Amino acid sequence: MIELVLGGARSGKSRYAERQAIDSGLPVLYLATAEAGDAEMRARIAHHQQRRPAEWQTLEEPVDLAGAIRTHANPECCLLIDCLTLWLSNVLFDRRGSIQEQLFAAQRAALLAVLRECKGRVIMVSNEVGQGVVAADAMTRRFVDEAGFLHQDLAQICGRVVLVTAGLPQQLK
Repeated sequence: MIELVLGGARSGKSRYAERQAIDSGLPVLYLATAEAGDAEMRARIAHHQQRRPAEWQTLEEPVDLAGAIRTHANPECCLLIDCLTLWLSNVLFDRRGSIQEQLFAAQRAALLAVLRECKGRVIMVSNEVGQGVVAADAMTRRFVDEAGFLHQDLAQICGRVVLVTAGLPQQLK
């Protein structure tokens, strides 16, 4: 089964997804998409690492998420992907903030295709960013739009979609 876990920043979505992975009873491969570009992000990554069980394997893959899923997904393993929001940022924008249309389109299409064919247990975590006001700048509006479109497409593929608010999971699908 494929599950999408959505929530705002510090909503408890990662903790919920980690519990789902443990409850699967399968060995867990944690696919991390974050890159530690500054001290604050390094601290966030370290916090996530400290919470993970020691027996979990971690694979850092900031861009080729579809390739990692294709390589590692199988019925005897649970893939926990945290988080799609950072992955989206990595493939949509380059380090200068310019849009990478071709890379983005190719990686997005590849992710959706591999998930449609996936036979293993996959849990994906992503930030729900579309519940606020419309952003003032074009770059942020584009990011929020693409996140929303991605979530809609993933929700069609996933067997379960959960929204976590204040640590409370609400099953949407």
